[in-house]
Amino acid sequence: MEDLLHIMEILRGPDGCPWDREQTHESIRGNFIEETYEAVEAIDRHDTALLREELGDVLLQVVFHSRMEEEAGSFNFGDVVNDICQKLVIRHPHIFGDIQVQSTDEVLDNWEAIKNAVKGTKTQAERLWAVPAVYPALMRSQKVSSRAAKAGMDYPDTDGAWKDLESELDELKQAIAEGDRKHTEEELGDLLFAAVNVARHEGIDSEYALTCSCEKFIRRFEEAEKIAVSKGIDMKAADSQTLDEIWKEAKKNADSK
Repeated sequence: MEDLLHIMEILRGPDGCPWDREQTHESIRGNFIEETYEAVEAIDRHDTALLREELGDVLLQVVFHSRMEEEAGSFNFGDVVNDICQKLVIRHPHIFGDIQVQSTDEVLDNWEAIKNAVKGTKTQAERLWAVPAVYPALMRSQKVSSRAAKAGMDYPDTDGAWKDLESELDELKQAIAEGDRKHTEEELGDLLFAAVNVARHEGIDSEYALTCSCEKFIRRFEEAEKIAVSKGIDMKAADSQTLDEIWKEAKKNADSK
């Protein structure tokens, strides 16, 4: 760890790397996001060698941002580590204190209660606004709806969430029929949010579910492209019936692998 901190100090120093010296929090913000997603991909692929590498890249980002603040006289990497250590101790009173818990749900409830107390959150609406707007939309939707549910704003069961989804679909169809683009955009958002509620009630991570669907679509498309080539069909020029037949065959082939 000391080697990494010293290397970053050299890179940001007067005789260091021109690129590293000119970076700011804002300029490498995207890098932080990219490295995190790459680490997540390694987890999804169950690739431990790649995960080891990507975790190093994520750690580099933490060290990079910490070094910038150390140069500004604000805080350093040691402060970052100290803060997370304190947070872990404070939010685990059942381990480092005398609180008794019987389940994971109680652990999570205590975590949220302590978090709200520390952050000074007074209303349930503040808890919803506290969900970062930079989250992927599905992830944010699930967290927002989950917090709303804990505050009592929820359907009694999946059936209630499903009825709301059907209602939002009807409203979207109506908006499209009216040709109102702004209204259509609004209703499409409502439909997606309603779908997230159904997922939450079923204990499904909507972000992960859509990720899997994207992967499945790509596999099926790849198979459809192979079928079209083998039959001498130009998919761009093919009619809808031909494409439908190719797609059905592609689904069957791809899903059987």
